[in-house]
Amino acid sequence: MIKIMADSTCDLSQEIVEQYNIGIAPLKIDINGKTYRDKIDLSSDEFFEFLPTLSQLPTTAMPSPEAYLNIVDDAMAEGYTEFLCICMSSGTSGSYQSAVLAKNMFEEQYPDSNVKIHVVDSASMSHGSGWLILKSAQLLEEGFTFEALIDFNETHKKRVKHLLCVDDLKNLIKSGRISNTGAFVGSILQVKPIMSMKQGKGAIVAKVRGLNKALKYYVDEFISRNQADMNNFIIIGYSSNVEIAQQLKERLETQANFKGIIHIMQMGVAVGTHVGLGGVSMFFMEKAKA
Repeated sequence: MIKIMADSTCDLSQEIVEQYNIGIAPLKIDINGKTYRDKIDLSSDEFFEFLPTLSQLPTTAMPSPEAYLNIVDDAMAEGYTEFLCICMSSGTSGSYQSAVLAKNMFEEQYPDSNVKIHVVDSASMSHGSGWLILKSAQLLEEGFTFEALIDFNETHKKRVKHLLCVDDLKNLIKSGRISNTGAFVGSILQVKPIMSMKQGKGAIVAKVRGLNKALKYYVDEFISRNQADMNNFIIIGYSSNVEIAQQLKERLETQANFKGIIHIMQMGVAVGTHVGLGGVSMFFMEKAKA
């Protein structure tokens, strides 16, 4: 049997995690000297409620190798022998390296085991890796083998399109994602930076003025980039304002005429630490570049 694993930055809803029995290794978040496990000790709603009151930006830490190995041990007891672990981009977190270390530790301890572990560097953040995980879970239900799932992820992972814009730029300043000057000008002029992934790291790809133009940019990008035969679903992420996500969903249904499932999922504590308030994101598989 095949078990799909991930770190908690995939930000998949608990409903999806339970539906597909996905093993999640939580990141840790340090807030004012107290450590929390992402989505376990602190919910997203609780975090975003008191985030504005914090004088210092929380810090995040990758899951330990033991966190991954615990998932493997528990699943082996249920009969699983093949493990596909899809992690946050190695360019932004140590989660991938920790998972690889866990794989190596397991193989050293059990050199004759028939258990197989493959770790994917998703080159994605948040629901970007979540998109790959959910798609992999669907393909598994369709009968994909372990090797076919590995091939799918390694072949297509860099085509998962990310779009992210934020309402509150303070956390991007504190985490070094944007300069103080650029953020100040953006705040005054209501300019929203739109970010995507470039070589495994976040990068600003456009600047628009106001929420309406930001959502239009999202829809236009989807229409021009959509790999229709692979996008039976889209994931929209949000940090603190679900109404923005709902507006985007309505536009995709009416303006892009998308007939698949549109999942709206809240960002977790680890991702929300850097995104801050008012963030909205979108993830789908884009066409291969010619």
